[in-house]
Amino acid sequence: QVQLVESGGGLVQAGGSLRLSCVPSGSIFSINVMGWYRQAPGKERELVAMITSGGRTTYAESVKGRFAISRDNPKKTMYLQMNGLKPEDTAVYYCWTRGDWGQGTQVTVSS
Repeated sequence: QVQLVESGGGLVQAGGSLRLSCVPSGSIFSINVMGWYRQAPGKERELVAMITSGGRTTYAESVKGRFAISRDNPKKTMYLQMNGLKPEDTAVYYCWTRGDWGQGTQVTVSS
């Protein structure tokens, strides 16, 4: 069992930046893959980026080149640096690992 807490969301103008954080607790030693997902109103939850304990990363095509995922391996805290934000990025962003989800943090991008 892993508990996940996201933070860092907020309101930003188009072209701006935000950094999201995900702090895990509980049985964190078995964590390998972690990822960020997002869900906009009326849309399905979608993968944004994922990272393994070895540092291998995967990005959705819509965010590639603008977002960067990283993690602190000893603590397994995960980050999502979001640059060049667009209104289309507006969504609730969720941290995920081993079938567990965080509560989500709202990101709103205004034009």
